[in-house]
Amino acid sequence: MGSSGWRSGIRDLWGFRLRFTVARLFALACQQGARYEVTMKIVADPNIPYVREAFGPLGEVTLIPGRNMAAADVRDADCLLVRSVTPVNAALLDGSRIRFVATATIGFDHVDTAYLAARGIGFSSAAGCNANSVAEYVVAALLELAHRRHFRLRDKTLGVIGVGNVGRRVVRYAEALGMRVLQNDPPRQRAEGGPFVSLEHVVAEADILTLHVPLTKSGPDATYHLLEPRRGIVINSSRGAVLDNRALLTANLEGLVLDVWEGEPNILPELLEKVDIGTPHIAGYSFDGKVNGTRMIYEAACRFFGITPAWQPQLPPPPVPRIETDASGLDDEDALRGIIRRVYDIRADDAALRKVGPAGFDRLRAEYPVRREFFNTTLTLRGATGRLGSMAATLGFALLSS
Repeated sequence: MGSSGWRSGIRDLWGFRLRFTVARLFALACQQGARYEVTMKIVADPNIPYVREAFGPLGEVTLIPGRNMAAADVRDADCLLVRSVTPVNAALLDGSRIRFVATATIGFDHVDTAYLAARGIGFSSAAGCNANSVAEYVVAALLELAHRRHFRLRDKTLGVIGVGNVGRRVVRYAEALGMRVLQNDPPRQRAEGGPFVSLEHVVAEADILTLHVPLTKSGPDATYHLLEPRRGIVINSSRGAVLDNRALLTANLEGLVLDVWEGEPNILPELLEKVDIGTPHIAGYSFDGKVNGTRMIYEAACRFFGITPAWQPQLPPPPVPRIETDASGLDDEDALRGIIRRVYDIRADDAALRKVGPAGFDRLRAEYPVRREFFNTTLTLRGATGRLGSMAATLGFALLSS
């Protein structure tokens, strides 16, 4: 080959390489552009704490109030994050491209899981995220009722109906308070045997009933309108329709605490007047529990989409980091009630709901103040019995010797 031919071949080779390189770079740029255009779209309830901070790095987050979510809001979304106020079913999701749904709540009776499974849509709940918050609410309610009705918890029998994530904690806390506890949980009884008794036995023997069951309307363990109590004290912090709310209006009970109601937020005003303590579905609303729910659904979404989790919540300091109290001359229950009121005063939630009524139900939930769980508070007890210290420690308080 002559020198001119050799030089021509070199030019052709370099021209080919340049064209190949440019084409490759263009293809990569198109791929990058395509990836940008299909960035994951996430629709979320704004009342899920830190939802934008957690999910923002995963995609484009659009916040829609839970009760207002409609099919048009989620049609082009890949991921849907809800709370218990949003029904997730065919009416919401048909025609959408949703691939994953998560609820930042323990219960998921608001989600049609069969529909999701049939559509191949991933699902996760935050089981147990706020179980301790609900159990602390029950303790606060028990101590408040004992004060108002002039009895000691150690003299009473508590019936715990539903002994799952929440119920287990309630059993442990109630026993620490000196109560006799009866447990009813048919699914666990069939699986484990154990210390469970029938619902009829619990209703007949217990002075106080507290309900911690999911809402199910069919099957051997259906809980819809599970019972119509006619005596004793009843606490419901599970699901409103577990009790027939209209029947409660005529029930001759010694005490009634409701955190959950049929027809929320349109609760019966006359039932609110009847209850000893009424709150707007906030038993599980400790800040710790809510943030734990966000963390759980974030990690579930990362697993589903094959993403390495990176977000870690940074919680603010608790409003009441330390309590010093002199329990000299006080009954242990009275001293403990005083301590708990300083961390979580259930009377304030009751008063707030009575002030605004059903019309303000959702607003109270949306604007709920920061409430931290007992483990965030350190106690210094003076003049206290060993029993008081033991009760406080079981409930999660950190103790310093005086």
